[in-house]
Amino acid sequence: MSELIERDVEYTAGGVAMTGYFCVPETAGRLPGVVLPGVVLLHDAFGLDQAFRATARRHAHSGRAVFAADLWGGRRSPSTGDEIGQLIGSMVSDRDTWMGRVHAAHEAASGQPELDQDAVATVGYCFGGSSALEYLRSGGRTRGVASIHAGLDLLIPGWESSDRDARVLVCTGADDPMATPAQWQALKAALTGRGIHWELDLYSGAKHAFTDPRADSLGMPGAAYDARAAARALGSTDRFLDELLAQ
Repeated sequence: MSELIERDVEYTAGGVAMTGYFCVPETAGRLPGVVLPGVVLLHDAFGLDQAFRATARRHAHSGRAVFAADLWGGRRSPSTGDEIGQLIGSMVSDRDTWMGRVHAAHEAASGQPELDQDAVATVGYCFGGSSALEYLRSGGRTRGVASIHAGLDLLIPGWESSDRDARVLVCTGADDPMATPAQWQALKAALTGRGIHWELDLYSGAKHAFTDPRADSLGMPGAAYDARAAARALGSTDRFLDELLAQ
């Protein structure tokens, strides 16, 4: 496993100070002019904490330049269901601010010299998965989206502004109350109607937040860690990104 270059990146969105996290295999830093395909990584409800920075490093060890966004701002890391609910509610009720923060992360990622600006995907987990899909839906520029146990209930209709050339991978649990059959069927229909190539991985018995061992601490009946589903989503995401970013 190669060593990584790691650094915090200060940026702003709507006047709010953000501290993102960038990591990339050190081989990209040793050779001038070498750039690697990039991933803008959008965190789950717990924010850009130590656990999610470990997720960013895992993606970087797969040979990519990874910019992990700070969607909550100030590296805020909520720890209770009430705090998480308030933060998500503040974004859903103000989609311009929400998408402005995702866009600002993409802009900050583009400023990293080791990242290939022409080969960038967006990957999100949980709230970040919703954010990635909503960013594409609302016209954000990205080569493709991998969305892992997203709350599909946070999305709104209307894919007319989305990039037809983008590709989408959705990894979701069959027992996720925030991604019901009706909701993922509606998403499939919207993507198909727009002409966007999509893939859906549906994991039996898996609930919301299935990649995060802390899911049980939320006290939500519909959220639970599932190691098998997490491993399958990881494998699918790696394969999807390898194909997407090699184009």
